[in-house]
Amino acid sequence: MAAGKHSQAGEEKAASRGQSDANRKLKYISLAVLVVQNASLILSIRYVRTLPGDRFFTTSAVVMAEILKVVTCLLIILLQKKFSVKETASFLLDSIVFQYKDTLKLAVPSLIYTLQNNLQYVAISNLPAATFQVTYQLKILTTALFSVMMLRKSLSRVQWISLLLLFGGVAIVQVQQEGNKEASVSDSSSQNYTVGLVAVVISCMSSGFAGVYFEKILKGSSASVWLRNVQLGLFGMALGMLGMWWNDGAAIAEHGFLFGYTGMVWCVIFNQAFGGLLVAVVVKYADNILKGFATSFSIIVSTVTSIYLFGFHVDLMFTAGAGLVIGAVYMYSLPKAAGGSSSPGASSSSVSSATAAGAERGAEMEAFLPKAQGGDASPSSAVHITD
Repeated sequence: MAAGKHSQAGEEKAASRGQSDANRKLKYISLAVLVVQNASLILSIRYVRTLPGDRFFTTSAVVMAEILKVVTCLLIILLQKKFSVKETASFLLDSIVFQYKDTLKLAVPSLIYTLQNNLQYVAISNLPAATFQVTYQLKILTTALFSVMMLRKSLSRVQWISLLLLFGGVAIVQVQQEGNKEASVSDSSSQNYTVGLVAVVISCMSSGFAGVYFEKILKGSSASVWLRNVQLGLFGMALGMLGMWWNDGAAIAEHGFLFGYTGMVWCVIFNQAFGGLLVAVVVKYADNILKGFATSFSIIVSTVTSIYLFGFHVDLMFTAGAGLVIGAVYMYSLPKAAGGSSSPGASSSSVSSATAAGAERGAEMEAFLPKAQGGDASPSSAVHITD
């Protein structure tokens, strides 16, 4: 009897160790996926926008990415309904058409995300990839401020300090880039540093507001994240087509929707469409510290790659500014210390909402992820697929 109990305990310990090793491997895979997705999208957009030859219409690329995203989410919903076309169609009709008031709530964030996606192309076309990657981290600042104002979330002292460091780091990079403005855009007379900077700042502000607004909608609804992204995508396609007609209508009528599309352009579009979906799946195993580390590491990857691909010049000021941003991102992602919040009520509310969001995400991903490796990560915000 004793030998049997000892053998059973040994088996349980071995199984627990095996599951722990599997989770650790999944975390490292998650880190790699997040780093590659963060860095590759920006670098690839910069690359295709600086190539000689016919330029593709960025407005058409935004619309195409939305189309691919909606089709993918529809296929995932079809998979959840066990490939029952009738049940899927009935579900979509009820959720999108009959509950139109709920669907209309997505019009605001969809408009902002469409604007943001177009502005990203403008910003990356006019800024060095590394500069964009560093400056774009201001979205952490705007998201935090909107979270405090709209969701009544509380931030720890360390997080407030990290936001100040983040702003300081971005400011140092901008001062450095202002001094080297002529050199940084000398490879193309069509590039305008000021236009790129304005575009990335507006993009950060819109990203912060839309992300918090979308999180608020998700928390007040039982709808799946895939359905929400179908609703977002439908609005995104309509608004994107309107923007495409307004900005490039005559040129697209003359040259065609797919004018200038090369294999590399298609890679950018697929990355933009599926990158967010991939991150939504991976984020189940990536806690906030891992996501912060991935963002920081992707800045380093973008900078090093920019040196070799685009001849980007790194000096002491850029290194200092980027270092502050990397440190600030990591600090902001650290978990709050117990009792560290100045508002206990707000803190407990944040914890409970984070737990609910994590549970909701776990249920969503259950059908698509290996059940043997239970997620031990605890993401603190609702998943929204935008990039």
